[in-house]
Amino acid sequence: MLHVVATPIGNLGDVTLRALEVLRAADVVFAEDTRHTRLLLVRHGIAVPLQSAHAHNETARRSELLRRLGRGEKVALVTDAGTPGVADPGARLVAAAALAGFAVVAIPGPSAVAAALAVSGFPADTFTFAGFLPARATARRKRLAALLEREEPIVLYEAPHRVRETLADLEALAPGRALAACRELTKAHEEVLRGTPAEVTRALTEERERGEWTIVVGPAERGAPAGGKAKGAALAFERAQRESGVADEEARRRAEFVFGPPRDRGRKR
Repeated sequence: MLHVVATPIGNLGDVTLRALEVLRAADVVFAEDTRHTRLLLVRHGIAVPLQSAHAHNETARRSELLRRLGRGEKVALVTDAGTPGVADPGARLVAAAALAGFAVVAIPGPSAVAAALAVSGFPADTFTFAGFLPARATARRKRLAALLEREEPIVLYEAPHRVRETLADLEALAPGRALAACRELTKAHEEVLRGTPAEVTRALTEERERGEWTIVVGPAERGAPAGGKAKGAALAFERAQRESGVADEEARRRAEFVFGPPRDRGRKR
């Protein structure tokens, strides 16, 4: 049996009693970063063998995982924070175990997505989890433009060195949209910045940029025609490009690349 164990996203005290029981009873723990996981285990007096299984060696670890499961060992899978396979490595190992006929059991626990939604104040009967956006600017804006068409909250993960760029894109595409930008959830310097993209950006300081971000984008206005929203976002994007010094023709070309020609905006793509 493979146990997929959620671990704390910041505060080590958030680990569940069941997770500790499973980790204590495991014959081996496959971990994204063994050094990071060892801190958690030492904190709770657990001594079990650790085996690295991260994004760059996950496929190579498949045989070792299946071999141990085949011998009847109790195997646990963890990442540095949160749940394996959710914007983290682990999915390929889970798929391999399931395909080989082994039982896979989830040990749920802390979640940055759930925590951010809980403090956002936005209704979250339905929501979209988009994880990390593309690193390249054009691809990121194109992905954001598609997401912003949705009439439900959107949850994004963002690294500290890109948070200003993402906020700038949100300001260009949806300047009036409400945000709950959560920084360092469950940690000592946890805080939630609320407001429009511009207001959140103005609240940023060099100190505040540090740490991991979970950004909840409020839902789009219900009832607004999709084409109108796309057209408005395209115009806002084009205006922001001009204001940053881009020539008119180039600004139009970039808006067309991200949103498509004006006649196509609002069509299903």
